[in-house]
Amino acid sequence: MSSLFPTYARWDIEPRKASGLKITSETGKEYLDFTSGIGVLNLGHCHELVKMAVTEQLNKYWHVSNMFQSSIQERTAKMLADASGLSQVFFANSGAEANEAAIKLARKATGKSKIVTCQQSFHGRTFATMAATGQEKIKTGFGPMLASFEYVPFNDQDAMKAAIDENTAAVMIEIVQGEGGIHVVQQSYLDAIQTKCQEHGALLIIDEIQTGIGRTGKPFAFQHFNILPDIITSAKGLGNGLPIRAMIGKEELSVFFDPGSHGSTFGGNPVSVSAAEAVLKEIFQSGFLKETVKKAEYLESELAKALNGIEEVKEIRGLGMMVRIECKQDVQVFLMELQKEGLLVLSAGPKVLRLLHP
Repeated sequence: MSSLFPTYARWDIEPRKASGLKITSETGKEYLDFTSGIGVLNLGHCHELVKMAVTEQLNKYWHVSNMFQSSIQERTAKMLADASGLSQVFFANSGAEANEAAIKLARKATGKSKIVTCQQSFHGRTFATMAATGQEKIKTGFGPMLASFEYVPFNDQDAMKAAIDENTAAVMIEIVQGEGGIHVVQQSYLDAIQTKCQEHGALLIIDEIQTGIGRTGKPFAFQHFNILPDIITSAKGLGNGLPIRAMIGKEELSVFFDPGSHGSTFGGNPVSVSAAEAVLKEIFQSGFLKETVKKAEYLESELAKALNGIEEVKEIRGLGMMVRIECKQDVQVFLMELQKEGLLVLSAGPKVLRLLHP
């Protein structure tokens, strides 16, 4: 019997090594990894520049507390601020932590409590982020949930307008619902949210945990749309496999996160930040984003050709390197058959295949 809690439905594959797009198992079989560690490895496995940066930092020191000055945190925060159009950065260890920080900041800054999110959203598994998530299946058995969270249908303007009122601290929304099935937000929906938030003094929080750091062809997915949020959260691709996440906010919010109001022992760990700095240099400064757009267009074109006329395929859509293949039947059989052929993909609901390739 395993000594691990059975919280994951693990595949019968154990990696021996990985590089770029490929994973080699203990049996020697090679797999093309179109999961990217669930949207984490935007640069692929064991990227050389990330490896060099991490090794260099390990040879200096790998942990001190956040009581010390940190030039590497400052440099990396400045890159995130410049890329997002925002100003202030808080480093954390997980996407849920970043979203928790955003919820806390929104409530403190506005003096209000209600957080509006969308049905089928996913924001994390801590108590606040689980409460923010619009999927009942992840909450089963863990109740009662924290109060003052309200859920509206994704892309339903009327429902969203009705939900935002004088008690609303923030709206938290994903540009692309990743775990919810690769649903892309509509410009008109975002416009309505931003206008209504401004009317009621509520903050707009964009959860970029899965969409950020170049995955959609922009530094952040909200930049495909004509908006500027008050807060964004970034996670998966930021460390390319090392645990680092960030909450990024407008300058005027900094007064509400003064010393002692929030913190993290391991948030901004120098080894993880060194990885993030290398990732950001590669993605923001090397033509990476243009190449991402080309690859996304090529993949969409080739998938359309290859799957055209196949009875089981209902729809192909997505944004950048987040691709949804909706099928007419449960996709678990397809997942296992693709694994046998050496291709690793994910599901996003019972009838959706999800591609999150590097």
